[in-house]
Amino acid sequence: MNILEVKNLNIGFNMYDKLLNQKLYQMVFDLNVTIKKGEILAIAGSSGSGKSLMAHAILGILPKNTVVSAEIKFKNEIVDEDRLSQLRGKEITFVPQSIAYLDPLMTIEDQLMRKDINKQDFFKVMDTLGFTKADLGKYPFQLSGGMARRVLIANTILSKADLIIADEPTPGLSLDLAIEVLNHFRNMANDGRGILLISHDIDLVCNIADRMSIFYGGHILETLNTKDFLKGEKYIRHPLTKAFWKALPQNDFEETDIEDIRLQCKKLNLELPILE
Repeated sequence: MNILEVKNLNIGFNMYDKLLNQKLYQMVFDLNVTIKKGEILAIAGSSGSGKSLMAHAILGILPKNTVVSAEIKFKNEIVDEDRLSQLRGKEITFVPQSIAYLDPLMTIEDQLMRKDINKQDFFKVMDTLGFTKADLGKYPFQLSGGMARRVLIANTILSKADLIIADEPTPGLSLDLAIEVLNHFRNMANDGRGILLISHDIDLVCNIADRMSIFYGGHILETLNTKDFLKGEKYIRHPLTKAFWKALPQNDFEETDIEDIRLQCKKLNLELPILE
């Protein structure tokens, strides 16, 4: 069963130019995303390409000057902004980039411990993520950036949501802890949840994702099985995806010039947006 279906997602912002004329600046173009029950879809690409905008649009949390058009289905039900607000935090949960989502006036334990959570499960999860009992009595401002990020991840692990949207969940974490966190996402998917995992760290997400969508300049250029991506160039269609594969550590971080990629795209009649 498809937990999430997004069709023809377009995102733009109403802004004023230097002459104070209002213009629509489009940032995301005709995106289509499907996530099945038990699946992790990784949205991979460089920072600033619009990946977070896509996540915020699906959650219905973009600012008022945003113009969004799309058909969004959650578990085969078409949902609008009102329905998304009902689902958000319950059946759909979010791991944001910013730790500002934490309540500065509540201790970590008070923020995370809910009536429906078994205390033993709670302390097991927090111990796995490296929290001591003393840490649980701290406020967000008393935590390091990496520890605050782990609080956001703990909230997701403890939730009963069917869809998890994680926006760059591993920056600020040690390699061992990042791998541990990603393994938690894999376990949640194995339990039947759907996970949209946004990351620029392709090497890490390849270990747990079922499929990958390569995101660039507000466009999804290619979606493929992660196993095919790891097999190499022969199984990859788009030149930019091939460049990402070449840049993996096992391929000696080989760099590819963007103009060479653009030339290859032109020969193959494939799209590569020009970034402004």
